Formats: sequence, C-alpha cells, structure tokens
Amino acid sequence: MADSPLIRDISDTARWMAAYREQETSRPDALFRDPLAGRLAGERGRAIAQRMKGRDAWPFTARTLEFDEAITRFVAAGADAVVNLAAGLDTRPYRLKLPTSMRWIEIDLPAIFAEKDQALASELPICALERVPLDLADVGARRATFARIGENAREAVVMSEGLLGYLTEEHVAALADDLAAVQTFRHWVFDMVSPVLLRMLKRTFAKLDIGMPPVYFAPAEGPAFFEQHGWRVASARSLLRVAAKHKRVNWFMRLVARLPDSQGKPSRQPWGGVCVLERK
Repeated sequence: MADSPLIRDISDTARWMAAYREQETSRPDALFRDPLAGRLAGERGRAIAQRMKGRDAWPFTARTLEFDEAITRFVAAGADAVVNLAAGLDTRPYRLKLPTSMRWIEIDLPAIFAEKDQALASELPICALERVPLDLADVGARRATFARIGENAREAVVMSEGLLGYLTEEHVAALADDLAAVQTFRHWVFDMVSPVLLRMLKRTFAKLDIGMPPVYFAPAEGPAFFEQHGWRVASARSLLRVAAKHKRVNWFMRLVARLPDSQGKPSRQPWGGVCVLERK
C-alpha cells in the first residue's frame, strides 16, 4: 500500500466504513451487528481505520444506527421499497428485520458491485434485492432508473449514506429535483455537515495525508437547502447527541452534547447529523 495513497478512490471509503462496522460489531454492547462487515472491509479498510487511530469512530457508528432506525421505522409504517443511492458495501438487506416481500434497490458503480457480489456470493438477502450498476452522474440514466423504480413502488424511501458530501451544491440540487419528480419517493434519509464542521474535516484530512476525496457539500442554510427542491425537513438529528446517548463519546463530549442543538441550521458551532426529508 506504500506505493499509492491509502484511500485510492471513493470505494476505499466504503471499505473504511465497513471496518468501523466490524469494530462496533465486535463490542459486547454493540449498537448493531454486521457479521459481514469484516469480509467487506478487508485489509485496506482496516488499514485506513488504523491510520485514523485516535480519531473516534463514533460519528460513523451513530450514523449507521440512525439510518438503521429510520429505515426500520419507515418499513414498519408501510414503505414497500428502499432505494439506496451509492450503496457501496452496505449490508442492510442482509441484517435488518425486513419483510421478505419488500424491494431493496441498490445503485452504485459497476466495479463496487462486482466486488460486493463476489464477497457475498454465498449469502442470501432477507428481502428482494436488486443491484443497479449506474453512475449517478449520468443524469439521463438515473432519471430513467428512478422512474422505473417509482412506477413499481407504492411508497419508497430513498437513502444516501455518505454520498452528498462528495457532491457540489449544484449537483445535490439536481439530484434532489430528480428524486422529487418521482411521486412514490415519499422520504429521503441522508447525512450532512455544517460549513464549520466541513472546514474542520478538511484540515484534519489534510494533516493525515491519506488521499481523502474532496468534500464539498455543506450549504450555509443547512437542511433548509432542500426546501426549494421539492422537500421539507421532517427531522435533523445530531450525531453527537446520538453518540452521547449511547455512551460512544467521552464525558467531555457528553457535556458538549447537552448544549442547544442547531439541528443543522446556521450556527457558529460544528454540526453533523442525519436528516429525514418528506415530499412537499
């Protein structure tokens, strides 16, 4: 690995996240269990996580938990399809309690799916799983794919974990418009950070020199950014508060978590969280 950056491309960040899921799964008090995470993380995913030693995994543990709970809640309320954008090495169709009849559609680049198909060849998903190899930057192809999925769903929830940060505001706005154009896409779950936290993350990644892909999206207006693109904010939960609740941060950070929560609205304080949008 010495001949190339530790993170060679966006797919390596998926391996890194799998390594964090493996770490959480190994805890006796694990907040979730992902028995497939270690297989997907591999040597490189663990190497990236090791390089981050001293920088807690708690934001990603809290993020995974929040997505798990949001998806489970929507499925219990009647959603019959989940559309996972930039699905990467996610394993929720194999580990969440889901109806066997539910449709789970993963969309990502062909290369990551080829790796995932090979690693999980012996595993059976809990529900009806479809993988769509697609570059989301191909606007025409993604619109056609969204329309096809929407026609066959009664009520779908879209999720995009760890995706929007790598897009510009212009690209996120276009994606939001395309999702809003599909009537059966009722909710959208994603994570985002504030401009203050984005600046902090950029400084951290620059010091580590691990080849982290550029991160762009942190609109000044916070989750309200999406109000002009067919969506309204249903909730915005601070990952720090989630982590503090489950004692994944130290005592000082638990004290910080008691401060008023900006819910992603303009503030001088750093904020990162999971947002849930609903159709206007």
